Amino acid sequence: MKLYRAKDYEDLSRKAANIISAQVIMKPDCVLGLATGSTPVGAYKQLIDWYNKGDLDFSHVKTANLDEYKGLTRDNDQSYYYFMHQNLFKHVNINEKNTNIPDGTESDDAKECSRYEQVIHDLGGIDLQLLGLGHNGHIGFNEPADEFPKETHIVDLQESTIEANKRFFDSIDDVPRQAYTMGIGTIMSAKKILLLVSGKEKAGILKEVLCGPITPQVPASILQMHPDVIVVADEAALSELGDFCK
Repeated sequence: MKLYRAKDYEDLSRKAANIISAQVIMKPDCVLGLATGSTPVGAYKQLIDWYNKGDLDFSHVKTANLDEYKGLTRDNDQSYYYFMHQNLFKHVNINEKNTNIPDGTESDDAKECSRYEQVIHDLGGIDLQLLGLGHNGHIGFNEPADEFPKETHIVDLQESTIEANKRFFDSIDDVPRQAYTMGIGTIMSAKKILLLVSGKEKAGILKEVLCGPITPQVPASILQMHPDVIVVADEAALSELGDFCK
């Protein structure tokens, strides 16, 4: 595991974009596993800037997103389909057919989970998986549980996650209670993982993830077992780490 210290969110975003852009340059037809939420927005903006300057070409890149709320249509401004198009896809030359996001409108859970897992398999797996970190240690929408879920599945969102996401909705009653998400096994099968963590409020959970026991009660702790993980965190998020678990 490699840990890169960023001065602040802007520095974190630039470092993350450097890692992602290097993957695209080294393998123009790579498969990127993408994440939503506030943390990766700055990295996406940097990638768009470099694309506009002619430094990046997304024409052969394929993507697979981590998750999607169940019940939201693609044109809902809180759907992750909408988020990805607003924050990245429509600003670069990626082929819409090469982008993949779970279908939140599919009512048959088993059907959609099986379909999306097959999509990732057919892509040949993920070369670089981007992750954020939830306040309770979740990655994707894999919430604290009694075991690590292996494949794409439907999840009931915990109250802490609903509370954290309510700022994006008119009221907490509008926040979806379920989501489709890649499983821990699916995430761990990525060749490389990039975890981004920003803010003082994530310092405690980041310490648990990197230095605590590997447990499904802290889903991201499983990343300790992956052979190629890069963590980029700002000084605020690293404030409780000391000498990195020493």
